[in-house]
Amino acid sequence: MTQLAAITEAAQPRARGEVEVSAKRRGPASVIDGLKMAGSMKALFPRTDGDALDVMLINTAGGVTGGDGVRLALGAGADAEMTVTTQAAERAYAARDAVAGRVETRLVVEAGARLNWLPQETILFNACHFQRSLSVDLAAGARFLMVEPLILGRVAMGEHLRAGRFRDRVSIRRDGRPIYHDAVRLEGDISAATAKPAVMNGARAMVAVVFAAPEAEAYLERARDLMPETGGVSLLAPDLLVCRIVAEDGFALRKALVPLIRLLNRDEIPRPWML
Repeated sequence: MTQLAAITEAAQPRARGEVEVSAKRRGPASVIDGLKMAGSMKALFPRTDGDALDVMLINTAGGVTGGDGVRLALGAGADAEMTVTTQAAERAYAARDAVAGRVETRLVVEAGARLNWLPQETILFNACHFQRSLSVDLAAGARFLMVEPLILGRVAMGEHLRAGRFRDRVSIRRDGRPIYHDAVRLEGDISAATAKPAVMNGARAMVAVVFAAPEAEAYLERARDLMPETGGVSLLAPDLLVCRIVAEDGFALRKALVPLIRLLNRDEIPRPWML
């Protein structure tokens, strides 16, 4: 490597972003209790007719590439309700070096509270190097809905993931006890790996849905009735419902997913999720 190339490589810009939001119950509504924003991450609070605090996250960097770092910390205080979504799909772009772009999220839901974690899709681009983690702490009786959709290249643009690295980890605890743990690792020729019939049979979109609530068991049959042939729902415990869906592309995934979100979220859905 020449001296000029070394300087250019070392000087590559890296995005850093941080958002912290906490909600508390004040009278009939949930309101902001604490707020911090830094770097490329911002939070907006759309006005709604409901009692929940709606949070919309915005990555002003336009996506995540190698070396970028994002940290999110959100919490719903006792008896509060918070819904978190994103303004647009997150994008994991090609990385030029061995350093991964990272998004680390921590959620805390206190007694009697509810937190809906409903980010829009994460789109993986060819040659991406992306790692993300989601850590959730629930109090006894707290309610939590997680929807994490993933797109493996944009079908309409003819994109294929011939190279890339993606790692995802989700950990959920109730009263400090682990109740759900999931990890995904995709490396190399991701398109070839997911084309195998035993993996995704060529599907290009998938989602993991988790609903942790005392009444979760009551939704099992209704959730199964909404599933396409490539989806399934399991009850891991009376208070823990888990679903996975794969689809040919992002639009097909949304068509299957939106009715499920409405079912598990009392017929409410963030506006950016509208088809």
